[in-house]
Amino acid sequence: MRLIAWSGPRNLSTAMMYAFGSRPDFEVLDEPFYAAFLKASGADHPMRDAVLADQPTDPEEVAAICAAPPKVHSYQKHMAHHMLPGFPMGWAEGAVRLHLIRHPARVIASYGAKRAEATEADIGFAAQAALYDRIGGLVLDTGDLRADPPRMLARLCAEAGVAYDPAMLRWPAGGHAADGVWAAHWYGAVHRSTGFAGPEGPLPEVYRPDLLAAAMPFYRAMRSRALQP
Repeated sequence: MRLIAWSGPRNLSTAMMYAFGSRPDFEVLDEPFYAAFLKASGADHPMRDAVLADQPTDPEEVAAICAAPPKVHSYQKHMAHHMLPGFPMGWAEGAVRLHLIRHPARVIASYGAKRAEATEADIGFAAQAALYDRIGGLVLDTGDLRADPPRMLARLCAEAGVAYDPAMLRWPAGGHAADGVWAAHWYGAVHRSTGFAGPEGPLPEVYRPDLLAAAMPFYRAMRSRALQP
């Protein structure tokens, strides 16, 4: 079984990859379209040259990697905004599709700590909503996940058709062998973690109300489809 997960940045997507990577029956893949996205879009992201040197930049080549049958199961971590118009999507056919969401105020605060300049396209709420409308799938709000990891992971596994494994609740500090080269810039907090943090507190103060206003309609639409606690 292939479980293909899309999100925007700062959505606990790496923690989810680590959770599935802690299972002996899953292999994981970290943002395989990143270099193809950077080359096609020209986006100026941190560590751009390192990412372009580390991954295939031909989206057809990446699609073939993503379509390959896993030894047992695979969890693929993707960014919704990496799926540019014209990029192949046939590789997702027959897979379980998952969309991870998080309140935009939390995403904006977390993203801003790593990259000061951002647009709505960078945080990807519109791209994710459009992708959901195109291919459908399960939706998981990571705020609900943080509030009760065992319950929400078990719920997700049941919906995906795979047995829940408590090993998903813990992983070794220091990262995963599947981490992309960009982990050095983006994954500091999750590298220090050994499991999901506790429930999230009050929403942070938003330094970019324009981004919040742009993202909220898409978040609300996705939230209405999310798995319930």
